[in-house]
Amino acid sequence: MSEKSGIEHIKEASRHLRGTLVESLNDEVTGAIREDDQAVIKFHGMYQQDDRDRREERAAKKLERLYSFMIRLRLPGGFLTADQWLAVYDIAGKNATGVIKITSRQTLQLHGILKSDIKPTIQAFNKAHLDSIATCGDINRNVLCSSHPNESPLHAQVFAYADKISELLMPKTKAYYEIWLDEEILEDKKEEEDPLYQERYLPRKFKIAIAIPPNNDVDVFTNDVGLIAVIEDGNLKGFNIAIGGGLSSTHGNPDTYPRLGSLIGFADSEEKTLKAVYEIATLQRDYGNRSDRKQARLKYTLDKYGVEWFTKELEKRTGFALQPVRPFSFQSRKDRFGWEQNFRGLWYYTAFVENGRILDEPKTRLKSALHAIAETGKAQFRFTCNQNVIISDIATEDKPMIQSILDEYGVSAGTEASSAIRRNAMACVAFPTCPLALAEAQRYMPSLIDKIEWLLAKHALGQEEMIIRMTGCPNGCARSYAAEIGFVGTAYGKYNMHLGGDRTGQRLNKIYKENIEEAEILETLDGLFADYASGKNRDETFGDYALRKEWVA
Repeated sequence: MSEKSGIEHIKEASRHLRGTLVESLNDEVTGAIREDDQAVIKFHGMYQQDDRDRREERAAKKLERLYSFMIRLRLPGGFLTADQWLAVYDIAGKNATGVIKITSRQTLQLHGILKSDIKPTIQAFNKAHLDSIATCGDINRNVLCSSHPNESPLHAQVFAYADKISELLMPKTKAYYEIWLDEEILEDKKEEEDPLYQERYLPRKFKIAIAIPPNNDVDVFTNDVGLIAVIEDGNLKGFNIAIGGGLSSTHGNPDTYPRLGSLIGFADSEEKTLKAVYEIATLQRDYGNRSDRKQARLKYTLDKYGVEWFTKELEKRTGFALQPVRPFSFQSRKDRFGWEQNFRGLWYYTAFVENGRILDEPKTRLKSALHAIAETGKAQFRFTCNQNVIISDIATEDKPMIQSILDEYGVSAGTEASSAIRRNAMACVAFPTCPLALAEAQRYMPSLIDKIEWLLAKHALGQEEMIIRMTGCPNGCARSYAAEIGFVGTAYGKYNMHLGGDRTGQRLNKIYKENIEEAEILETLDGLFADYASGKNRDETFGDYALRKEWVA
């Protein structure tokens, strides 16, 4: 048996995720926490980071790096009440940078929280009935669900599964409550025995998404477990189950790769669906690679043992056989911008949020607008996997008031003025806070989109809805490998360009050019767009055209 990785030893010795976090927090000499605790704190929904823009300056002054923490909330399906939004707004202003980030996993995170402010921040979230448990670390992360209630009259029924799965796969440890909320320390540790995670937790992060066809807005096949709702004759019949999706890889390591999930069958009841999800996690717990973290995701377990073997083992553990996959069809994976009324007569406005950064800019004061809307108490909030916000559940009589706020703060104008490719684009956080970043992403993407928009207009392609995504490293947080045009950072100012993904999230792209800078990116796209404009068939997408022309294999 291979030697376990260092992180595995840290997890097992952490006393159910307590580690030495209390001692680290009480150490006033440094803004950081102990090295082992940096792994443990992830399970509490936090990452230690530092301002990479200021590393050299501080090093020259012989100062410690400017350490701070990112805290990510647990919001199954991305739902927040008006009161909870007001709480997040206040907490961001007091304890963080002020910018509220919508993540590609349908939740919110705050950056720049100092070590001394972590506990007050968590306690303030708790007062608003919010927590950050299990949003990072080797554990089930925030559960995604198709965000817009107009996707189906049964949206609420499907949406409820996100919360059920989140609760089902929650860790049993009370460490979060003891450390951050000052709850009484458990004397009898039997109370937190965890049959799912035990003392070792999962080998690596674990992601779950629920899609409602025909919109694959959650990129369901990029998750460890994907559930595809099957609705027939107005009834939810169950879910098709896909397993083994995941996008992270490592430059120069051919043993790592992005992978889309494999469909393994259909579960025809809530009980069977939840049981299958749970036992998929136990199989990954027992068979996942614990010696090499680069090979530890479920996709590698699946490829090592085979889909057929995994499915048979799953059926042994669940005690039932999965049925054959039911027919389904995805036709898009985008958000529904502007106003829409759902099947119950309530109104929803989807506002464009560039790269998920909620802040006030000169023309669009989005952060202030959402605060004003929350103060009315007439709307709630839903966050999408494409990093946008839906102002939701608005009665017809309240719609004019919400519209007036959207107009006053420039939100309507900003959303309507954004091009199709800008609305579809995504970028990860990258610099200055992500320790893994090799290149810029969210700070650079808007200016690159400006130039790509000009090229598209030049070739009469301005209305194209192609999907462009960028990540500052090969980890894939903005799902760049599942885009029609993907940019993956290799070094500062340099990116691999990927082409050939499809419009619905059922095909990965491939590398077209490596280590190119902006000038070559634009020159290359200029030629590709010219070719596409003159040679495409009616309704042929850019990703499909790239394959037909054999730009990539």
